[in-house]
Amino acid sequence: MPDTATPARTTAAALDLRPAAFTSPWGRVLRVFAWLSFLTETIIIGTGGAVRLTGSGLGCSEWPLCTPESLVPILADQGIHGAIEFGNRLMTGVVGVIALVVVLLVLHLTDGSRSVFRALRYAAGGIVAAAAAFALVTLTGLPVPAFPVASAVLLLAVIAAAIHTTRRTSARRDLLVLAWVVFAGVMAQALVGGITVLTGLNPFIVGFHYTSSLLLVCVTAAFLVRLYAAPGPRERAVPTWFMILSHVTGLALAVTILFGVLTTGSGPHSGDQDVLRHGFDATVLAHVHSWPGYILAALVLALTIAAWALRLPPRKWLVVLVLAIAVQVGVGVWQARAGLPPLLVGIHMVLASLSAATYTVVVLKLKRPAADEVSAPSAG
Repeated sequence: MPDTATPARTTAAALDLRPAAFTSPWGRVLRVFAWLSFLTETIIIGTGGAVRLTGSGLGCSEWPLCTPESLVPILADQGIHGAIEFGNRLMTGVVGVIALVVVLLVLHLTDGSRSVFRALRYAAGGIVAAAAAFALVTLTGLPVPAFPVASAVLLLAVIAAAIHTTRRTSARRDLLVLAWVVFAGVMAQALVGGITVLTGLNPFIVGFHYTSSLLLVCVTAAFLVRLYAAPGPRERAVPTWFMILSHVTGLALAVTILFGVLTTGSGPHSGDQDVLRHGFDATVLAHVHSWPGYILAALVLALTIAAWALRLPPRKWLVVLVLAIAVQVGVGVWQARAGLPPLLVGIHMVLASLSAATYTVVVLKLKRPAADEVSAPSAG
């Protein structure tokens, strides 16, 4: 009797056009750059915090130049503040290059070199359009800064490239979307950083700048999780009540960070001694900031106990989150009682981004790859 086989049902994993690509040498290179992207996004929060906490926010008074006459700081004039501010600008370039490499690697691994060349054509077109916009504003004497306009045009070209290449790619579209979000986000952050300088360190823009950087850390963390995860559909791996409580915890985390940003913006570290704060009472905000922080700690502890009792997938990362929140609370109390020393404030800022990144991993662990639907051949 001839062998018979049960028909295989198609899954998203089976539709992955190049599943072996991510285990190839290029795939290993992607993993290295993905980790570098996460690390540099975290580091730039530290360097950005150093700019603010050392009063170096206007160490470079212009943008994109450092001074009206020079791209780099003149140490005899700007001193250490110029060096700190310019160092943060250089770090933005490093982060951007790494993010671009991640995009190109994902394009190569999912759709081959043709997709890479397609993206590079968009880049060339964006550079030409940005140059044209710069020339138009300069020659017509429009009452707007030329370089921010050119930067915005280049950012729009990047967004167009992201949409076009994502629509044409069917394999690991999740990775491509996340990679583009990081790269476009870094470009947008550079533009926001320039606006921050041009507006004289407006505290609300400074706060938005920090929050956006924190979100990019979360996106790079999400990219790492998805990079190591199996492709294909996913299903809920926790009870409904646990998922709801996890999202409530995320809301508490967001509120805690929001009031933390407002508190820092109202305190003594505005980025420059002559910059006016936004007028809120820092003492009151510090107490208000602590309330959702304690609620957050209680929620995370409850989730951790429940996850271990029920043997749920996020349990190990919830332990990491408990430790991160505990250290964060400890540093927060310490800095408040010590009069907000710059070093502790900087550590608190970086820990906030790492806590948010860990929470991102926890949320992604609420689901698992769906059961493999491909049936194994059977002999008759």
